[in-house]
Amino acid sequence: MRAVDAVIVPAETVVVAQWVREKCRFGCPGYGKNLMCPPNTPTPFQTRKMIDSYKVALLIHGTEKTPINRIVEKLEKSMLLDGFEKSFGMGAGPCFLCEDCPDDASGCRYPDKARPSMEACGIDVYSTVRAHGFPIEVLKTMEDKPNYYGLILIE
Repeated sequence: MRAVDAVIVPAETVVVAQWVREKCRFGCPGYGKNLMCPPNTPTPFQTRKMIDSYKVALLIHGTEKTPINRIVEKLEKSMLLDGFEKSFGMGAGPCFLCEDCPDDASGCRYPDKARPSMEACGIDVYSTVRAHGFPIEVLKTMEDKPNYYGLILIE
């Protein structure tokens, strides 16, 4: 389990935009069906406010979604144990820890592992990663190879 690349970036360079959340709302069949997806995740306003309380973030690049989410989970836990108590990770895409997410008040079955994706919180992944020299493009065919990104806010 390893990332392709990772870089520490100023937290203020993480781009947040309302349109990202709207793309989830109007375009994703998983909207409202997962506790780690909107409308159960922080709004862009809340996300910006949270990001502004951090100085740096670790931006992680990978080519497969599941490893990125696991890397984010493991690194966040490691950072916490190393004294970075505010560390908070965000993965890529919807959570796949449960086949059937409990979408009610019973809550998440894996709160220690499940994290929202960057896009679920309104982070403009395209603008954020491009600003730091990472590749990302809209996939046009099933043969196109995706890039996946995770983010860990560190303080």
